[in-house]
Amino acid sequence: MNVAAFLTYIIITAITPGPNNIMSMTHASRMGFRKSYPFNLGIFLGTTMVMVLSTLFSSLFFSYIPKAEPVMLVIGAGYLLYLAYKIMTSGKEIRTGKMTEARFLPGVLLQFINPKLYIYSITAMGSYILPHYRETGILLLFAFFLAVVGFLCTVLWALFGSLFRKLFSDKGKLINTIMALLLVYSAVSLFL
Repeated sequence: MNVAAFLTYIIITAITPGPNNIMSMTHASRMGFRKSYPFNLGIFLGTTMVMVLSTLFSSLFFSYIPKAEPVMLVIGAGYLLYLAYKIMTSGKEIRTGKMTEARFLPGVLLQFINPKLYIYSITAMGSYILPHYRETGILLLFAFFLAVVGFLCTVLWALFGSLFRKLFSDKGKLINTIMALLLVYSAVSLFL
């Protein structure tokens, strides 16, 4: 396995804007880092669950995945556009009072409809891991490793959001527009 290419792929994929990173940053900018943490823990659990399921599925049904990918892309892109719309229409001010907590369960459930996560997992497994490893234990370790890298990047985005909370409050409409455009970019990039 080309370790450098593998690490480059997973870090770039995990750190770039996607539903987890943008929602994590949005929650932290509205409520602060500590209050956004349950949502981030939910992301981690959900990501780990999806990674394990995707890894097992990929190793068992590797030849059937390309047939499901176009449907998954359309559904995922639709969901990203929906999130972009919700952020764009949330008002020109980022209100801390309206959102009082970032809950654990939505963070978990988001992962099961997160197209970036499926693409991240399937690509990492199909391109880097499955050609070299087939033992279930090793595959599960890779799945957990991918989830940890994703979680660390999500927490980094939350930290960024909480550090720039004042800026986000003053420039709420601009920030919402940027977040929405990043989600639109994420949706469009699924087809590029």
